[in-house]
Amino acid sequence: MEIIDLRSDTVTLPTDEMRKAMHEAELGDDVFGEDPTTNRLEAMSAEMLGKEAAVFTPSGTMSNLISVLAQTRPGDEIILGSESHMFWYEVGGAAALGGVVMRTVPNDDEGRLDPRLVEQAIRGKNVHFPVTTFIALENTHNRCGGAVLTREYTQQIADIAHRNGMKLHLDGARIFNAAVYLNVPARELTEPVDSVCFCISKGLSCPIGSVLCGSSDFIARARKWRKMLGGGMRQVGVIAAAGIIALETMIDRMAEDHANARKLAQGLAQITGFKIDPQSVKTNIVVFEPPGTMAEGEFVREMMSRGVKMGNRGGRMVRAVTHRMISAADIDEALKRINQLVREKR
Repeated sequence: MEIIDLRSDTVTLPTDEMRKAMHEAELGDDVFGEDPTTNRLEAMSAEMLGKEAAVFTPSGTMSNLISVLAQTRPGDEIILGSESHMFWYEVGGAAALGGVVMRTVPNDDEGRLDPRLVEQAIRGKNVHFPVTTFIALENTHNRCGGAVLTREYTQQIADIAHRNGMKLHLDGARIFNAAVYLNVPARELTEPVDSVCFCISKGLSCPIGSVLCGSSDFIARARKWRKMLGGGMRQVGVIAAAGIIALETMIDRMAEDHANARKLAQGLAQITGFKIDPQSVKTNIVVFEPPGTMAEGEFVREMMSRGVKMGNRGGRMVRAVTHRMISAADIDEALKRINQLVREKR
């Protein structure tokens, strides 16, 4: 039985072109700044996101943590979304290692923070209060079903941050999905922010890594924090080579992933009992609730036994993510197996 893996776009494997580039990569010691392949990936990334400089890190989690460490001080307070990846899935690293207070503002269904509530969350000057110094946004937004933030919205939050002497970071793990959806260059979406990271290990289909971008001064501080966290990886060009190929060849094809996600959502909406609005699916993440006859986690377990892997988002919510290793035919087959399960449960 063919396995259809919709758990995440992190399950993607490198292309043959990436493997060849990794095999042939020109290498040096990146901690000394002497790895030409990594240097090229960082320069490409900075240019594509409209920033002065960039640094390669092992993961998006490390990039987000470094963004906090390099732009705050212990005892500061940071503002982030109640559904943000930084709050839910990064082990509280900003608090544990950065010594900051994480204050959440509710995300709406589109992944946005209400600007009015952000303003209200900023602490006034008072001896009793921590100083609010940092805001984080996420684009696309994982727990909000791959929702996309526009340049105009990001500028609104940037204006609030900068008016109050704060930094704005963008967790752009899937920023190129947002750019493809909006049909704009990624740099247009990231121009208002002070720092931004993106993953090459998700929809871009590389095996490992994230790139953190910002001003030259910020990246100089980020490199020191990366070294402290153990992220200096020496001849890292063997990984960075795949990232170069990804930025050159893998961005435009994300439109296919988005189309397959919509196809999945539309198919689920036609099966009795599934709760999903196909119009809410904008990029490559589909979040839905299976029929009410199935207990928590039962649908995911049942589909796993039928060779379709998906993720349990908590409670009865399920997440499916399309990527380059999932075709339109795979979506048809997945829907066929889902229909069969539903018929058996009636």
